[in-house]
Amino acid sequence: MLMDHTSIQQKNKNKPYQKRITFNLKMKLIAAISVLIVGIFIIFSLFLHHFVSGMIEDQVGKRALDLAKTVADMPELQSAFELDDPAAVIQKLVEPIRKKTGAQFIVVGNKEGIRYSHPYPDRIGKKMVGGDNEPALKEGKSYVTKNVGSLGLSIRGKTPVLDKNGQPIGVVSVGFLNENVSAIVKNQSKLIWVTMVLIICLGIFGAVLIAHFLKKLLSDMEPEEISYLLHQKEAILQSTQEGIISVDAAGKITMINRAARDMLKSLQDKQQSFIGLPINEVLPHTNLFAQIKTIMNQEMIVGDSIVFVNQVPIMDDGEIIGGVATLRKKQEMEAITNELKQVRQYANAQRAQTHEFSNKLSIVLGLLQLRQYEEAISFIKQEQDIQQAWTQFLLKNVRDPLVSGLLQAKMNEANELDIHMAIHPESQLQTVLSGKKQQALLTGIGNLLDNAMEAVKHLPNEAERKLEIFFTDVGDDVLVEVGDSGPGIEEENVQFIFQQGFSTKRGEHRGTGLALVRHLLHEAGGEITLEQSDLGGACFIMTIPKEGE
Repeated sequence: MLMDHTSIQQKNKNKPYQKRITFNLKMKLIAAISVLIVGIFIIFSLFLHHFVSGMIEDQVGKRALDLAKTVADMPELQSAFELDDPAAVIQKLVEPIRKKTGAQFIVVGNKEGIRYSHPYPDRIGKKMVGGDNEPALKEGKSYVTKNVGSLGLSIRGKTPVLDKNGQPIGVVSVGFLNENVSAIVKNQSKLIWVTMVLIICLGIFGAVLIAHFLKKLLSDMEPEEISYLLHQKEAILQSTQEGIISVDAAGKITMINRAARDMLKSLQDKQQSFIGLPINEVLPHTNLFAQIKTIMNQEMIVGDSIVFVNQVPIMDDGEIIGGVATLRKKQEMEAITNELKQVRQYANAQRAQTHEFSNKLSIVLGLLQLRQYEEAISFIKQEQDIQQAWTQFLLKNVRDPLVSGLLQAKMNEANELDIHMAIHPESQLQTVLSGKKQQALLTGIGNLLDNAMEAVKHLPNEAERKLEIFFTDVGDDVLVEVGDSGPGIEEENVQFIFQQGFSTKRGEHRGTGLALVRHLLHEAGGEITLEQSDLGGACFIMTIPKEGE
């Protein structure tokens, strides 16, 4: 489960990562965001300054050109060009207009560029400076230019003065000095820069808040510490011998370690990566994470392995956000498990024998108290003959002591449950199997007899509670048949009976036994099938080859 924020912070007081950190994450975030904001706004301010400068110069140029056109279209100005002294009339006509409009100069020149007007009267009659009158005088164009004149660098609007035939006879040049335009741009830019500084300050304050929020969200941990913990977790996950699979709330795989991949290696050809796949597609019929709840030591088949599964949910504020399952191979616990099974079988056998012996001893005691000595002696001889017959049969026909002990234990268990268990008189098993084959045989016999007793023990009539076992090793295979007088398997369930997770019995942790038996038999090269028993119920038939797998 996820640790809460307080516990993480308490653990971080003794942090395992000892590398020296010059600047913590909070300072790095503040610095990085601040530099980014300042850089962006400086670039934006320079662009805006350039844009405003260009826009103001464009507006000044248009203003100069409009004024030049207005002056050039004045009839008085056009008529003055026909006089003997045009300058005397034009200077008086133009100068008042220049003063009212605020233009730095309005210069009127003839076709040769000789001035007829100028803000400084002593320059009248001299040639215009700048050399940019050609388009107006020769082509009759109106245009804006930026050039150095007698008064300095200026933005000029130039337009031709036309005669009655529409031919250029002179030029009007209206200008605003660049210094004045720059002053206007400077005043406008000052407001822009003040606004940008305020925005930058606000951005830095926001960077501090963001850094504080992110630091708190990361439980006050530095990136180096998070990276260290991530590598540490990955090393732990990959080094453990247990398979570990994690899913999200939707049942999709979010993490799987190397051990789990090895268990699923039979699926590697189909899926290169399991991350993001639904768990019910990767492990069908296992019911793993069918419900994200706590499961402890449930046995199931995963890939080609028999495993014990532990499953726990991942919680966040009381809500299930995923789950983690650990898979332990049964092989690694096989030796201890087999020993414990044998001890348990022997204990069950002893318990059943003790219970049965106590009942029979009570019968003998009752007969003796009633002075029925002949009946007591006869009963004792009868029981002795039965036990001797069982013992002699098993010693003669079953060579493997583990199989013999298992059959004896199941016989005593059946007697305790008032179930008549019979071994076919022609049964024999002189072959002693080993390894996987012996494990498959013992697991199969034990599981099939348990299922048979489970099927008949609830029958109301004690005489109907019957099961029979037959085994033989004649030929190349060891064959075992277990039949019962129970209700049998319904036809629609036959195709699912060997699938993991399917069971006709009620209760949790069902549907593993037959799937496990079939898996072990397949590993040993054997098979298991289902038929109808002569007793009326189900009959399971196991075959295990004596040699080869």
